[in-house]
Amino acid sequence: MVHVVCPACDAVNRLPEEKLGAGGKCGACHRPLFTGQVLELNNARFQKHIQKSQLPIVVDFWASWCGPCKMMAPVFAQLAQELEPQFRLVKVNTETEQALAAQFNIRSIPSLLLFENGIEKARIAGAMDKQNLLAWIQQNR
Repeated sequence: MVHVVCPACDAVNRLPEEKLGAGGKCGACHRPLFTGQVLELNNARFQKHIQKSQLPIVVDFWASWCGPCKMMAPVFAQLAQELEPQFRLVKVNTETEQALAAQFNIRSIPSLLLFENGIEKARIAGAMDKQNLLAWIQQNR
């Protein structure tokens, strides 16, 4: 069984690993567990998703004024569609979540961090095209 945090209500769900590809619905809110969309997370939601989900999570720390962040946003969104349910892709706005950015020592944006079971496995700074971003995710899994 794999623990998956619901993207809608943040309830923790248990899903058989062999059924990840079939999707699944949240036991609490009955909405789909996999939407193929990037999740925008605040501090409280971030902590729950990172600590409770057993899916690898790729986090994009970004800001609205950042040109490279805006350039990479469509690529990140496209990969969210392609990589779910094997990965969950999330964004954290460093302007509104400054404490979270400080907690992870984010010095430049965009910064991408890969978490597995609550542990940071890899990080990289700077915008990437789809091919390089996908290669970085797969290489660090």
